[in-house]
Amino acid sequence: MKNEIIILFQELIKNKNWKQLKQELHNLQPVEIADIIEELTKTDGIILFRLLSHEQVKETFSYLSHDEQEDIIEGLAANSSFIAELLNDLDPDDRTAFFEELPGKVSQRLMQMLSKEERQIAINLLGYPEESIGRLMTPEYVAVKPWFTLEQAIQHIRAFGKDSETLNVIYVVDDQWKLLDDLRIKEIILADPGQKISDLMDNRFTALNAYDDQEVAVKIIQDQDRVALPVTDTTGTLIGIITIDDVMDVVEEENTEDFQKFGSLQDAVVNPIKARIGTLYKQRIVWLIALIFMNVFSGAAIASFSDVIESVVALVFFLPLLIDSGGNAGSQSATLMIRSLAVGDVKMNDWMKLLGKEVFVSLLLGITMAIGVSVVASFRAPDVIAVVAATMIMNVMAGSMIGLLLPFVFTKFKVDPATASAPLITSIADITGVLIYFSVASWYFGF
Repeated sequence: MKNEIIILFQELIKNKNWKQLKQELHNLQPVEIADIIEELTKTDGIILFRLLSHEQVKETFSYLSHDEQEDIIEGLAANSSFIAELLNDLDPDDRTAFFEELPGKVSQRLMQMLSKEERQIAINLLGYPEESIGRLMTPEYVAVKPWFTLEQAIQHIRAFGKDSETLNVIYVVDDQWKLLDDLRIKEIILADPGQKISDLMDNRFTALNAYDDQEVAVKIIQDQDRVALPVTDTTGTLIGIITIDDVMDVVEEENTEDFQKFGSLQDAVVNPIKARIGTLYKQRIVWLIALIFMNVFSGAAIASFSDVIESVVALVFFLPLLIDSGGNAGSQSATLMIRSLAVGDVKMNDWMKLLGKEVFVSLLLGITMAIGVSVVASFRAPDVIAVVAATMIMNVMAGSMIGLLLPFVFTKFKVDPATASAPLITSIADITGVLIYFSVASWYFGF
């Protein structure tokens, strides 16, 4: 269905059938339009975006990837009034996310297109540290005073609510704009109109600090199942809010970043289809070069046991199998630990408890895999069954311990645990596995 729509739009653009194109766009949601623009060529995407209605422009732009947003702005550079209208109309948090990824000169040029009021909001938000809650928040919310009657509060919400990021939560502030409470909209709607806002208040609320890391917001919203959270400064003054859609964007970025780190990529690649060959090369080459030098140790370890290998050639057949098993077990353990540390299921002081559990789990895994490799050895080289079985158990246990402990070590030294990448763990497990395998063989065969 999606491909049919894209083909239809391509034909309409080719034939310059703007009337039908506008009609087709009118029947689509902004998220669907953004998805279509991402699939079209740069030129066709710009044409399609330019034909959107005023109501569709803002929402569609916010759903586009940053690269696509840049292409749109660049393609519409000649139409400065359209760009100015778009940037002024964007939600402040979406606009901040767009500006902070741009080169300084470009963002400054676009900033000049904002109205005085919107420019001040943008400057304030961009003034907070990168990846802080202040960069993520929006100043578009509805606040009421505690002495408002509920009837007055509803009138106030009707008057100012259209520009709010969300109306699910209404905030209560005093004359100095200090946050006093937050109320769900249904509490206000369902209460007696003659009551005052203060009658509904219990002064129990959770607020975020603008200078806290964005991951704090992610954890609190997930733990408390909230759709929005207020953001205050150091004096407790309400300065903005963060909504669930903002947090989901952060979660997606963090998961992507961790996934790419675990794959030993230097930086995030937004879209490998659109990325240049040179960019993709630079993302991957540093770690691969580093791992070359690490794997030299594996070669050196094998060379030091050349006499054992010459005497029992059958050992070579099982080398890849045994080494890979240790690396695979390590990668499994690391994946579990990185995920658990990231979501807060596991704390730093849990490492000893987890280590004890992992010893027994990896022992059981090793024994099971040792039985499998022993069956293979019984057909291929029965004289090395004891060596490969013992090595399999020790390699799986060693790999599992490495995979479990490395994320804790990185966390201890204030390094993202996702840096304990699969290739890094595999390389360390390879070196350890080679030493274990040929040490066991040397002892068993009397070298």
